[in-house]
Amino acid sequence: MSQVNATATAVREAIERAAIADDADVHWVQVKCPLLTKERIVEARSRGEITATDDSYVSMALSRAAAALGAAVALGEVDSATLDDRAIGRDFGLWSSRASASAGVELMHNQVIVLGNSGEWSGDNFMAHSVMRDAIDLPSLIGVLRRLDFTLTGQLDEAEAPRIRAVLAKAEASRSGMIRGARHIMGDDSDIQASRHARAFVGGVLAGIIGRTDLFVSGGSEHQGPEGGGPIAVIASRR
Repeated sequence: MSQVNATATAVREAIERAAIADDADVHWVQVKCPLLTKERIVEARSRGEITATDDSYVSMALSRAAAALGAAVALGEVDSATLDDRAIGRDFGLWSSRASASAGVELMHNQVIVLGNSGEWSGDNFMAHSVMRDAIDLPSLIGVLRRLDFTLTGQLDEAEAPRIRAVLAKAEASRSGMIRGARHIMGDDSDIQASRHARAFVGGVLAGIIGRTDLFVSGGSEHQGPEGGGPIAVIASRR
């Protein structure tokens, strides 16, 4: 919970620094968060502390989970009063529609970037977001593009595609092993980790409409969108 609360504080400060007056204008919260290494676990134990796990890989998921819930608290998507340590990385009914968290060994604290639309911005770019309910929720992307004044009859016209500045998404293989009643094999492949499958899968779905493959699709989506889905955001230039 200390990581949840620290992240929430940082997100609120970032929103203020970005001069975003309305939380509805926040469309993406990117967090880089730390993880446990064997050395960090040993050092913590030497101080009489107990870590949440002794598995570095599991710690990545827990750190992403805490960071995402911190963003959710900051944006009013989750009530901090309903949270405790037991919910982090377990109660996936709690999630943020705009958080994207990635864990790395190179830092010991959370780094937060908030993206959105500010009344004080004078440039040509603007932004919108939605939530993919599952890995093939193409209508969510289409809705985002329409809010950014794109006209779609299929894949983006070559004349329109250059207006896209960035496409950001989270992707994760559904833990249920199912997509709309059909079985997927992303969690059963012994050669390729499920997150890699999911990122490639969702990246292909998005590229089919955008007409470009230079997209940011991040895996590890604990509390970042609903089970099997995830937040999506697009930055585009105005007409």
